[in-house]
Amino acid sequence: MKERIVLLLIIFTLWVFLFIFQNYMDKNWATFTIIGFTILYCIYMQIAFKHRTRQLKKHPKVVNENYKPFVSIMIPAHNEEDVISQTIENVAKLDYPQYEIIVIDDRSTDNTAGVLQELTKTYPNLITFSRKDGDFPGKSAVLNDALKYAHGEAILVLDADARVNPDFLTKLVPALEDEDVGAVQARKVISNKNDNLLTRCQSNELTLDTHFQVGRDAVRGAVELRGNGEIIKRIALNDIGGWNNYTITDDLDMSTRLQIKGWDVRFCPEVCVYEEAILHYIPLLKQRRRWVEGSIRRYLEHFEEVLTSKDMSLRVSLDMTAYITEFLMPFWMTSEICFQFFRFVKGVDNWILSSIAISIMFCIFFSFALMYSLRKYDGLKPFENLVQSVTTCLYMVFLWFPVVFFIVFKIIFCKKTMDWGKTTHGTAKTTIVEGKETLTSQ
Repeated sequence: MKERIVLLLIIFTLWVFLFIFQNYMDKNWATFTIIGFTILYCIYMQIAFKHRTRQLKKHPKVVNENYKPFVSIMIPAHNEEDVISQTIENVAKLDYPQYEIIVIDDRSTDNTAGVLQELTKTYPNLITFSRKDGDFPGKSAVLNDALKYAHGEAILVLDADARVNPDFLTKLVPALEDEDVGAVQARKVISNKNDNLLTRCQSNELTLDTHFQVGRDAVRGAVELRGNGEIIKRIALNDIGGWNNYTITDDLDMSTRLQIKGWDVRFCPEVCVYEEAILHYIPLLKQRRRWVEGSIRRYLEHFEEVLTSKDMSLRVSLDMTAYITEFLMPFWMTSEICFQFFRFVKGVDNWILSSIAISIMFCIFFSFALMYSLRKYDGLKPFENLVQSVTTCLYMVFLWFPVVFFIVFKIIFCKKTMDWGKTTHGTAKTTIVEGKETLTSQ
């Protein structure tokens, strides 16, 4: 009920703003104000990134070779018999001196438990256990159960299809050393991006996410954990009471709760974790539905704490507020155009063309951000870059807009459900391990 009320208040406030915006402001001034704030925020992040890069060149950060906390690697596995052997084999090759691998069979109905039992004979630092049918469902509950078995001062969470290079922990752990840092997220990379158009768009989407995460990290803003390739200090986990069993996006919820408590979350773009993209539209829609619902609900659930927290820095608060608009934007843009169209039909003064222009401007903005990201991180040539950026922008509009509207109406009118919508792994045609592309059986 709390989430429903808060969301209704946000929508009501948005519509009041639109009414004032449309009736009491000069349309040209209003349009340039919106565009100006967007551009200024992006420039601010870019300047911060450039400044930090120059500072690191002048004064490179000295890595403390003595900071080697024991790491517990947790891998939840639900019906993952097709991929879990390769994942454990990959993780067991890490060159980090102190770690254990904990794989949790979460009520699997396939042969995951049997596969894990055999693997314990090969890998002495592998711990496995199975959860019962009646146990609380969801990844958060799995991780909380696994925490009871973990000995690590830091917890690394990997998905069952994750692939990493041997130096993954060696490069990632130093970013966790500072006293105020509670967690660090590695850069996520799609391993099968060339399988089809959807996988390519998902890869480009993650590259854009990397660009924004780097910017947020540069301004010490509200960097977000992404579930796969996240490492968390145990002391920080204990401070926030572990994972939230009642969220469907454990990573986003944890990011917010850590920041409310004053912990810094950092992003490490030079360390990659590879994962499979989804091959087909309907499973992708289900995954994105879960992501959007979980992200919106965590803002609604922690709305009061975000506003009143004495530990959260002003930078994080402002950055978090700015990024809430990524979920409000589809609702705002559609509402704006509908209001203006209604005025147009009534024959009264309207600025529907300005509203459409602002919508197009935001699409162009994301296309340019994509082009910059793809050039910087994927090294695409200009023409290919342009085609990929426009295609991915259209993909995001046709994917995110309907999902956001569906979730907004679901939260308002439907009872909350704990539907995690598990992603199926092991269906990729190709995969990348240690920078090399190989065929994968389906």
